[in-house]
Amino acid sequence: MIWFLQYNIRVSSQPSGTEPGLPSLIQFDHVTYNHPGSDPSSPPALNDISIRIEPGEWVAIVGANGSGKTTFARHCNALLLPTHGQVLIDGKNTLQFSNLSHVRARIGMVFQNPEDQIVATLIEEDTAFGPENLMVPPAEIRERVRSALTTVKMDGKKDRPPHLLSAGQKQRVALAGVLAMQPECVIFDESTAMLDPRGRLDVLAEIQSLHERGITVLFITHFMEEAARADRVLVLNSGNLVFDGAPRALFADQALLIDCGLEQPSTLLLLNEIRGLNSQLSHLSPDFEQALREIPEYKGSYIYSGRIDPPPDSETLIAVENLDHFYLRKTPLEQQSLYNINLEVKSGLAHGFCGATGSGKSTLLQHLNGLYRPQKGEVRIGDFALSDPDVDIKQVRRFAGLVFQNPEIYFFEQYVGDEIAYGPKMLYGRDGLAKRVRDAMELVGLDFEKFKDRVTYTLSGGEKRKVALASVLALQPRLLILDEPTAGLDPASRRNVHGILQHAQTRGSELILSSHSMGDITELTQNLTILSNGRSLRTGNTADLFNDAQLINEASLGQPSVVRLAVRMRERGWPIPQRVVKAEQLFNALQTMNGGQAHG
Repeated sequence: MIWFLQYNIRVSSQPSGTEPGLPSLIQFDHVTYNHPGSDPSSPPALNDISIRIEPGEWVAIVGANGSGKTTFARHCNALLLPTHGQVLIDGKNTLQFSNLSHVRARIGMVFQNPEDQIVATLIEEDTAFGPENLMVPPAEIRERVRSALTTVKMDGKKDRPPHLLSAGQKQRVALAGVLAMQPECVIFDESTAMLDPRGRLDVLAEIQSLHERGITVLFITHFMEEAARADRVLVLNSGNLVFDGAPRALFADQALLIDCGLEQPSTLLLLNEIRGLNSQLSHLSPDFEQALREIPEYKGSYIYSGRIDPPPDSETLIAVENLDHFYLRKTPLEQQSLYNINLEVKSGLAHGFCGATGSGKSTLLQHLNGLYRPQKGEVRIGDFALSDPDVDIKQVRRFAGLVFQNPEIYFFEQYVGDEIAYGPKMLYGRDGLAKRVRDAMELVGLDFEKFKDRVTYTLSGGEKRKVALASVLALQPRLLILDEPTAGLDPASRRNVHGILQHAQTRGSELILSSHSMGDITELTQNLTILSNGRSLRTGNTADLFNDAQLINEASLGQPSVVRLAVRMRERGWPIPQRVVKAEQLFNALQTMNGGQAHG
């Protein structure tokens, strides 16, 4: 590929301060890896990778789903061993069994799925598990556990069982367990994917703190804004290392980004576009916070008159009245998760749920297709009253299909094709089954011939999410309910899923989704319910709620960048409509104003 010739892949680097002659912390020498049982003709998961990472570096690892990021990370602490080549940690070969304890004490890893590393029945005990195995004295273990749980803001829940936590809270617990071990290097594998915006900033602040203390950080992410914070970025593409350098150099090469299914940080994309749309904005800094401060007073007379009219009244798809829910009800561990929830979902209006980690989003969603039945209050789904003990739950789930936030936990079958066929086979039999599976796989961008016989455990996290979505789409439900539908997806796949869901709506599906991605919510929904600590703060128009800065702050969320920019521009006299919440709406407004011609 021509663009590849423009970059010299850095095989070795020695940052200032590294003593000559000392081994690199992490060294890959011509590492190739094939998954056990994979087709010999299929390309390897890692292909001839040679690289060095020195103590104290902050390295972001990016690439499309299935590019080999997690496989690379798991070689760094010997969870996987090379098929060919060698990995050296502090000069010690991971292929030698006697070196494993040293390797894993030096290299800690926060997994993509936190449940893979939570082993104890209480949060405090799980956090102490690693230090105990390192023979740390008890008094120091207690201090490490206290410090780690305080850092991830889980100290108030230390006596709770981990299995009762939300996915985001489990990620915090997994991170605490690694921090308590005080390793020399911490690998974060999509560790912010299930966190709310404020929680994501907390983790990034902790990573910055680790880095400042000299700890090496390897950070796998699909958020380009996060990758931009690192000192160095590695890009993997189909198992090949195709870029090793500074974030600025990566984001300057559009051809490389497109080829690898990546994109520039969303704030940079936004600023690049508006600088070209209006001459008064052409001077803005590429740094988003600086650009907000540089917005000039508007000079012009045209008032943009565009508005978004509310749709006419439509039928009620979901009605929730006075809903409470308790985990482990009437036991010493009883925990109330929902408090007096009231809301309606109308047909024709995609409905979103957002809130901080642990706010009750997933618990509420699981009431919407009968996985939970109301303990107190009423839930009506279409014509089905879920408080009725005789309600036909099978028919409820034909009407409302749910895609879970951790789909791999719920896989039944060994092969992808069989997994997607499982639900429709149970509901509709074998007639037309192959076509249902093929159509559903094509909808989510999974090639039928390539993926139907893939073993599910060999899929990347993003590919598993696509399989889970296809499994529900194959049921052809009227109501499609999705819990964190784009978590763990690369930028190109995220856009693809947005397109899939919008297309499903044009075919008659109604959409409900919960997400920590404010981009998902603003792009896909018209109405929104904001939850906090199990309570509904407000339900209303998505744009109206995101433009209420006080409400968003109360819910521990963050306003999307386009909303922050639109608010700042209105403060400076720009005639930007109040309901601008998507980038396209802002661009359309700018194109109609005086001086809005793009620069040649």
